[in-house]
Amino acid sequence: MKWMPSLLFFLLVTVAAAQNIHKPVVENPILKGFYPDPSICRVGEDYYLVTSSFEYYPGIPIFHSKDLVHWEQIGHVLDRPSQLNLDSIRVSGGVYAPTIRYHKGVYYVINTLIGKGGNFYVTATNPAGPWSDPVFIKDAPGIDPSLFFDTDDRVYYTGNGRPVENTPDSKKRHIWLQEFDIKQQKLIGEKSIILVEGALHEAQSAEAPHIYKKDGYYYLIIAEGGTGENHAVTVFRSKNIRGPYESNKKNPILTHRNLGKNYPIACTGHADIVDTQNGEWWMVLLGVRPYGGFHYNLGRETFLTPVGWEENWPVVNPGIGKVLFSQAGPNLPIFNIKNQQAVDDFNADTLAFAWNFLRTPRNKFWSLQEKKGALRIHLLPEKITQLVSPAFIGKRQQDTSFEASCKFSFVPKLENETAGLVVFMNNDFHFRFEKTMRNGVGQIIVTKRHAGIETILASVPSSNPELALTVFANGQSYGFRVKEGANAVKTILANVDGRTLSRINAGGFTGTYIGMYASSNGLASNNYADFDWFRYSKK
Repeated sequence: MKWMPSLLFFLLVTVAAAQNIHKPVVENPILKGFYPDPSICRVGEDYYLVTSSFEYYPGIPIFHSKDLVHWEQIGHVLDRPSQLNLDSIRVSGGVYAPTIRYHKGVYYVINTLIGKGGNFYVTATNPAGPWSDPVFIKDAPGIDPSLFFDTDDRVYYTGNGRPVENTPDSKKRHIWLQEFDIKQQKLIGEKSIILVEGALHEAQSAEAPHIYKKDGYYYLIIAEGGTGENHAVTVFRSKNIRGPYESNKKNPILTHRNLGKNYPIACTGHADIVDTQNGEWWMVLLGVRPYGGFHYNLGRETFLTPVGWEENWPVVNPGIGKVLFSQAGPNLPIFNIKNQQAVDDFNADTLAFAWNFLRTPRNKFWSLQEKKGALRIHLLPEKITQLVSPAFIGKRQQDTSFEASCKFSFVPKLENETAGLVVFMNNDFHFRFEKTMRNGVGQIIVTKRHAGIETILASVPSSNPELALTVFANGQSYGFRVKEGANAVKTILANVDGRTLSRINAGGFTGTYIGMYASSNGLASNNYADFDWFRYSKK
């Protein structure tokens, strides 16, 4: 029986190896494209994550996972006009920095609506919805609110604010806390300034406060340094929720600002942490992937990294100290989700969750029923260059090199009626690839709009009502192809500098979208375009 220990060891090793095979691997970013300011909560074995959406509608995409690595969108928190008024919202206004929490059968999402009322929260008993109409909170200045449910069932609101002595151009902020009465839906009791400034003296943009309780300490995690290359995550702790809070001497616990502009992940910050049912801790945060120099057309994305604990302080990615593109994932079974379809053939009764509008669409300009198997977009007078809700339906650019195509039928009836594709950062920074009519002649035009100034990059005659347009990119080199009817595919423009779409040039907090667009450019029209399919793939 001397072989028994060896056999037992072999079986244990085999079981361990089998378990490792089924563990997920982190491939960052876990949400590619414009998904910034992530917040996360766990309910049993299920994880839910939300991100900012700014001027896009529906607002606040919500995702579900069981392994923290693979995420499936289950809807939007704000998917009714009664919940979200984005009319005339400026670029990068709207929905800022939601926080999601769960308490006794109810999910809470709290956030800031810039330009339309301030801080509010909504609730649901099912994270897929429906979510309630907003409850706006009085006397709650600042942005990035968060709720903390203590073990005694008391609820606390945290936010940031501008010190009274601040000069108008100062970015110095403090963090404040106040008890919140869920039943009365209002702040109660004393308001406490729990952090006068960030970890650095004269720290800028202390924001995104989240409180956690662990092993007798209250932990306050914030972002500071601004959401650009100096972004950072810092942590403080106290035995009393109202403080005083001591700063971790190792702050910041995460930043990439010391790595220089050539490190492939930058601007890391705005974090939220969660513990798994197996006792591990993980952090979700935003970051960017610069390319073509320090430019990032994709906007700020959601990343994942592990967290350890030493001497009652969190340590981000122990032994490494930075966010990696790939590393071992959580000790959780792989969550198998449906692969995102490369082609949307518009055969469903509703639009897929990945599609968004600009601002709140007050007129239903689209239909999946008027022509079965096609998305019909009716021309609106509104232009995509205006701060309006145009006839635009888009999804995020998610890769530095990609190809996006659509096939559609469209016959302009009036001068300047137009339909086609838009590669869109905002109303003043984008490319339009359109079929239109100029001087009575059908044309396909590529227009670059940079800082509000338009340049026609290419124009070719077009008489065929059936078109397939393709936008492709290899890094910051963009190109445009067309196929008319049964004719061969033709490249009409290549090697176009895509840095027009970079947040470094365009400003704001969003990322590039690629979408279908139709407009009568200020005129009344009963015309429409029928889109047969839209295809997006990584290259």
